[in-house]
Amino acid sequence: MTTKMQRTGRAGGADDAADDPSRVDPATLDALLCARHGDPFGTLGMHRVGSALVLRALLPGAFAVEVIDRRERRIASLAAQDGTALFTAVLPRRRNPFAYRLRVQWRGEDGAPLAPVVMDDPYRFGALIEDLDVWLLAEGSHHRPYEWLGAHPGVVDGVAGTRFAVWAPNARRVSVVGGFNHWDGRRHMMRLRRECGAWEIFVPAVGDGELYKYEILGADGSLRLKADPFAFRAEVRPQTASVVQRLLPGVAIDESRRRANALDAPISIYEVHLGSWQHNADGGWLTYRELAERLVPYAVEQGFTHLELLPVHEHPFDGSWGYQPTGLYAPTSRFGTPEDFRAFTAAARAAGLGVILDWVPAHFPSDSHGLASFDGTHLYEHADPREGFHQDWNTLIYNYGRGEVRNYLASNALYWIERYGVDGLRVDAVASMLYRDYSRKDGEWAPNRFGGRENLEAIDFLRRMNHLVGTQRPEAITLAEESTAFPEVSRPPSPDLRGGGLGFHYKWNMGWMNDVLAYLARDPVHRKYHHDQIRFSLVYAFTENFVLPLSHDEVVHGKGALLAKMPGDDWQKFANLRLLYGFMWGHPGKKLLFMGCEFAPWQEWNADAALPWHLTAHAPHAGMQRLVRDLNRVLRAHPALYEQDVSADGFRWISHDDAEHSVLAFERRARDGRNVVVVCNFTPVVREHWRIGVPAPGTWRELINTDDTAYWGSGVVNGPRPSEPLPWQGQTQSLRLRLPPLATVMLVRED
Repeated sequence: MTTKMQRTGRAGGADDAADDPSRVDPATLDALLCARHGDPFGTLGMHRVGSALVLRALLPGAFAVEVIDRRERRIASLAAQDGTALFTAVLPRRRNPFAYRLRVQWRGEDGAPLAPVVMDDPYRFGALIEDLDVWLLAEGSHHRPYEWLGAHPGVVDGVAGTRFAVWAPNARRVSVVGGFNHWDGRRHMMRLRRECGAWEIFVPAVGDGELYKYEILGADGSLRLKADPFAFRAEVRPQTASVVQRLLPGVAIDESRRRANALDAPISIYEVHLGSWQHNADGGWLTYRELAERLVPYAVEQGFTHLELLPVHEHPFDGSWGYQPTGLYAPTSRFGTPEDFRAFTAAARAAGLGVILDWVPAHFPSDSHGLASFDGTHLYEHADPREGFHQDWNTLIYNYGRGEVRNYLASNALYWIERYGVDGLRVDAVASMLYRDYSRKDGEWAPNRFGGRENLEAIDFLRRMNHLVGTQRPEAITLAEESTAFPEVSRPPSPDLRGGGLGFHYKWNMGWMNDVLAYLARDPVHRKYHHDQIRFSLVYAFTENFVLPLSHDEVVHGKGALLAKMPGDDWQKFANLRLLYGFMWGHPGKKLLFMGCEFAPWQEWNADAALPWHLTAHAPHAGMQRLVRDLNRVLRAHPALYEQDVSADGFRWISHDDAEHSVLAFERRARDGRNVVVVCNFTPVVREHWRIGVPAPGTWRELINTDDTAYWGSGVVNGPRPSEPLPWQGQTQSLRLRLPPLATVMLVRED
């Protein structure tokens, strides 16, 4: 990038004394030396003062300073004004500004001068953000503000360095600090672009890998050090500095991923916490590249279509699992660099495996280096704690009514898709965004402008974010973790974005998850009294585009492992869980399973330890792992099980009212009429000669029987069964089965 030299003119605060027009008045000098000057570019650098061309440089720790031209020819020596760190000079025989450099002798630790070094003055460079982008940033309509804000290594006017920009409209002064300037806020005070509230500066000779923060003199008069909200990389916790990182090139739209993410595609998601899936030989985390070598092929071999990663954006506290982020634009440095994470997502895509990221626009932590009170005001969060403080998590809530805040979040959604090639975002805690009274008592929340409980600004943000993703990256998807009956979560908004649905592609079916786990936790002898609980999800199964989740939330915080939730002895526990998986894979909706659940650990998930992989050497756990693999393969091979997941045309009950025997039977249907019949026996009783209706004549065979001995079942299986022209359960054909205990059977016609 190149830019013109800063505009010249009368320098603010300059002393026009005839003997030395380069000197500044005492108030200006004091403001510069104390880093309280709000417009350093108006004084520092090269300026015309009257008929003179003057140069001023604030260089704490300098012994002597000369100005030279680009050929390193000496133009003049600068004098320290009143013995301070402000060096000034009137440039002889010069009337017009020119490209210059500084030759500086710094003082050593012993006070003696060091050898001279040549450096470029950051105050000789003009404005950096283009005018159009300034106005787009100001109105909060810039689709990619991260291209301008943050730290961007590059070349300006032939000089290599990094341009820094940060939004802090109410700050009195902002400096970028780092090892390159000894963390001294006087060295690189920034220019305010008042039109959009962003501060900017180009710092020569700073490149990739440099640590930095912003030192902000807030509107409240206090001084704070802040990490860059738009940093693309951060230090490994517990350190909190941002790291200069080149913006990765974009990833092209991939039509094959669009097809793989579609409503009529087979989708089976493996949810993963990268820090605890596996550990290395030393007991530490795997890197992104090691995960690419291990996790990706494992998920592919298990038949999953997508990985969903618990939040990878930077976060200070391991125990939050990433759900309290401080760096939305930086993949956590715990596992490597941004290039390493890009290599991971590329490896997944190359293997045909989608990547979905958990994304947290609902709240952020109050850590002092983060967004809280960023410029001395409640900039990103609401000032009113009834709107801006989340009581459940002791976090702060974004002010979705501010265009710049909406822009910060919406562009972040686009950033992960465009720069890392992820397939989409699973949006965390949507319910907490939609309602102002979420988890609050009467009097602890503020109604909206109409007196209601809905968070109208958050609703508007979600519509706009989903619209942006959908129009800019049509191959990508968004998924909502939403636990209420809010209408049309996965329906498109109106063209003007003022009504209609929220625009998500999918919604997690939390009702299905709660009901099915509660039902299966019951002793089978009591299940007949709760038959509605297992079939209720089909009453509303097609009101949204659902994902059926058995996520990390169900196996942590004392809830126990899925296996431990099941009743009975060990055999029955495994059988119940196999039954659950069979029912889940047969039920309409995309599938999601948390890591480890595919081999059924006994203990709940511990984020500080690796999964207990040694269990897969034991037959019951290996059988469960094989069942999940086979269910995924059957799912992908039979369009009846996925093609009409979100349409009532893809489902039909065969038998839903046999509460006495706790048996369900239903048909899944593809668009071309091909079908799969699913039968579930929720009791530990083998039912001989059990007749079910089937939708077509022919010989039916088992696709999956969760009681197969290959899965550590009891082996009550069926060979091919020809149908009989005996009407049953509303079908013109029927057949007889040995219905295995605590099992799901999937049947398909042999043709």
